[in-house]
Amino acid sequence: MDCKNFLFELGVEEIPTTYITNALKTVKDHFKTNLEKANLHYDELVTFATPRRFTVNISNLEIRQETRLIERVGPTREIAYDNDGNLTKAARGFLKGAGAEEKDIVIKKTSKGDKLTVKINIEGKMTQVILKELIENLIREFNFQKSMKWGRTNISFARPIRWLLAIFGNEVIDVEIAGIKAGNFTYGNRFIDLEKPIKINSSNEYEEKLTEAYVIPSRMKRKKTIQSQLKELFIKDDEKVLVDNNLLDDVVDLVEYPTAVIAEFDKKYLQLPKLVVTTTLSEHQKYFSVMKKNGDLSNKFVFISNGDPKYSELIKTGNQKVITARLEDAEFFYKMDTQKELEDYVPKLEEVTFQNNLGSILEKTQRIIKIVEYLCDELEVDKKTAEAALRGAFLCKADLVTLMLGEKEFTKLQGYIGYQYALKSGESKETALAIHEHYQNGETKLSIVGSLVAIADKIDTICGIIGVDIIPTGSKDPFALRRAANGIVQIISNNHFEININSLIDKSFTLLDNKLEKSANNKDIVIDFFKQRINWFLKQNKIDYDIIDSVMHIDHSDIPDIYKRSQALQELKMQKDFIKLVLGFKRVSNIISEAKELTKVNTDLIQNETEEILFNEYLVLAKKISELLPHNKYSEILSLLVNYGRMIDDFFDEVLVNVKDAKIKQNRYNILACIRELFLQIADLSKLVVEGN
Repeated sequence: MDCKNFLFELGVEEIPTTYITNALKTVKDHFKTNLEKANLHYDELVTFATPRRFTVNISNLEIRQETRLIERVGPTREIAYDNDGNLTKAARGFLKGAGAEEKDIVIKKTSKGDKLTVKINIEGKMTQVILKELIENLIREFNFQKSMKWGRTNISFARPIRWLLAIFGNEVIDVEIAGIKAGNFTYGNRFIDLEKPIKINSSNEYEEKLTEAYVIPSRMKRKKTIQSQLKELFIKDDEKVLVDNNLLDDVVDLVEYPTAVIAEFDKKYLQLPKLVVTTTLSEHQKYFSVMKKNGDLSNKFVFISNGDPKYSELIKTGNQKVITARLEDAEFFYKMDTQKELEDYVPKLEEVTFQNNLGSILEKTQRIIKIVEYLCDELEVDKKTAEAALRGAFLCKADLVTLMLGEKEFTKLQGYIGYQYALKSGESKETALAIHEHYQNGETKLSIVGSLVAIADKIDTICGIIGVDIIPTGSKDPFALRRAANGIVQIISNNHFEININSLIDKSFTLLDNKLEKSANNKDIVIDFFKQRINWFLKQNKIDYDIIDSVMHIDHSDIPDIYKRSQALQELKMQKDFIKLVLGFKRVSNIISEAKELTKVNTDLIQNETEEILFNEYLVLAKKISELLPHNKYSEILSLLVNYGRMIDDFFDEVLVNVKDAKIKQNRYNILACIRELFLQIADLSKLVVEGN
């Protein structure tokens, strides 16, 4: 069948960078899915995107659908004909819907009886007609966070649509969107005459002609161009661009023809905290910072211009003026803020609401201090650590009411600003670091002091928010409680803190007592919430689901302990002797499940040497486990269980449990029950899935 290339471009005013990736996927999925449904074949589908265009280019697309012979199945013979052999209303309706006549009917035997069938030819549509429909329907597929209307059109889109290019082969598709008719013209970069169209005769010349007009339509090519330019800028200097992949992706969608330009700001701004400068550059202006080889920040920066490269020096002047104004603001905030000690900001936290029912940030701070006191006592930390942690708890939220954060210019730097201001105020390094770290979630190991403050802050948030009935459901988690709980679990595990998570929850709810309704404070929901998070944590650490099930019946509140048990089981799971142990334990559990009542073992009723060995070795094993268990020596304990498993196998091979003598039978049940209870102190091996199960 003959084929042609198809090119469609939707031209718009500049689209926000955060919209482009999803919008481009919408374009690709729309054409790919619907062409497959239409049974139209092609060689390749490629998409392009810039801030001002979304494009799909399809090579060797069939020019029409094939005519298809299809069979339609109608009602059964009994329903299709009346007693006189005439077609019923149901049969006539079937024929009309199929576009067939009575002479076309063929009776076909099916599992549901004899049915009327007809075979009809479905004439294939011309591809150009189908493409027109797809273009017209495309706009409805987009789902932007915010859309707008313009002019007299009723169509909503992220930004106004300005032109349409739609050609199949060398013919323009007769289609119209938002009052704009498609043509075979596109437009170049904004700094070129916007009224000057570029004629595209075929899809093969699309990229080349746009590149000549200072537009690189391929996102990947623009990205590689920027990466290459950034790499080459300082190749002979002792400086290099600080590459930020998130910023790089943003910049790719900000420009159509990138040119990396080196610019500078006054060196006096280097006295500001490093992240204040780099955040001003990257977050506010989308500029790349430059670092010296010794790790110091340079006063140079790199911006990606979308303008005419011939005027880069002029464009640089404008960008330097803009960044100077931004850094001037940051310097003003910093100077004003540091005229006071960090602790002087704490009383002002009373003016900031944490949550309507839970009071102010100052009240939250007071709860954090008390939880830190509790943690220090439970963990028996040294006096210096406790003092630094309590001081960190007192100051951890103080930076929220500084100018630097209060003016909403640097909200992502909460914690970091507190850290810098704490050092400036003469606080200890440990206290300052805790302020910075307490927002983190244990992705990297935190200091002990930072860990204590982080746990206290997060548990207060979780218990408080769930306590006032704001419970995470599905994708809704406005206070990021899952992330906070994951953070607590990770931090406790990283530090091997012997903290009972349930007792910590109790403590937090006690401090919230005057804020919550006692009849429904949702404490049980929080406990279950942490069970889910511990389960998630174990999965993240490559622990199999059945091993997780086998240990979660034990008190889950000791997180390092349950993790260590899981790791020990995971290491043994596939070993042959361990598999035999699991199978033996399952037999023990199955037999015990038949017992109505279990009592103490009577040694006088032990009849068999193998039975006697099993029980005596059980007593030895129980003593050894009681000595090892308090020290979490799970690998050693499991090794002992594996050895003991051979005795279980011997017992089942040589001893019949369900004998006629009721007393002996009961006593053997009692022995197996003792063994089962001993094993359950480590894990419920019956929940493990192994070969031979």
